[in-house]
Amino acid sequence: MNQNVVTMILKNGTATGIIQGNLDEWIGVSYKIPRSKMKEAKDLKGINNTGVYILLGVDEDTGENRAYIGEAEDIYVRLLQHNKNKEFWRECIVFVSQDNSLNKAHIKYIENKLYTKANKVGRYEINQVTPTKSSLDDADEIKAIKFFEKVIILTSVYGYHMFDEILSEENKNKDNELLYLNNNNIEYAKGILTDEGFVILKGSKIKDKIANSLSPSLIKYAERERNSKDIEDNVFVNNHLCSTPSMAAVIILGRNSNGYSEWKNKDGVKLKDLIN
Repeated sequence: MNQNVVTMILKNGTATGIIQGNLDEWIGVSYKIPRSKMKEAKDLKGINNTGVYILLGVDEDTGENRAYIGEAEDIYVRLLQHNKNKEFWRECIVFVSQDNSLNKAHIKYIENKLYTKANKVGRYEINQVTPTKSSLDDADEIKAIKFFEKVIILTSVYGYHMFDEILSEENKNKDNELLYLNNNNIEYAKGILTDEGFVILKGSKIKDKIANSLSPSLIKYAERERNSKDIEDNVFVNNHLCSTPSMAAVIILGRNSNGYSEWKNKDGVKLKDLIN
């Protein structure tokens, strides 16, 4: 089992303020900084060092998660620039080396790998062109990759899963956990219950119409989810994460649904009984 020891420091004494994150045996230090705390951030250790950063926010029109991944030789100076010229973000995560041992080539390499990973996962809209990837010798590449791997871990620890596959390789290989959703003996969808929620699998279908009997809030939810980039011509073209099995069933069937009863395994056992 891979294990990591993470140390978190609440710099303002609250979980909504600046948070410092460290990993054992790592040359770096990270901070999650709300935009409202930019002035206080100037005193953080290493904040003027070379590193990478991620601006995070939500598109007000679509509700989609948005991010901007960047690098700088002085992180704080760059964040001050973005504070003036980029509106969408509400907080940022920064990653710098404690001894300022990362150079421009390292951080350009790391920035490119983060951008590529986030685009592949597809959870966030990444608002930038593809960053240039530096060429590194073997020793420097190993150093950059190790730093990149720590960035991936800490970004998730901070609550942003932009680099995490919706369906892990472990879950993909668990055929015994595959669940099915039928309607009038017609199979519409397959899904898997995961630690993060419920994943509707690629290739699943949705019914054409949404029932008027749904509450206004659920109708709005179903319409928004059905307009996702993960669905084309009423078929899921990507795996799609939902908060609960019931919300997944609502999207697919377009009516009120108890997902714990609707989803069943290959033997017809309901999800609620499998859990119990």
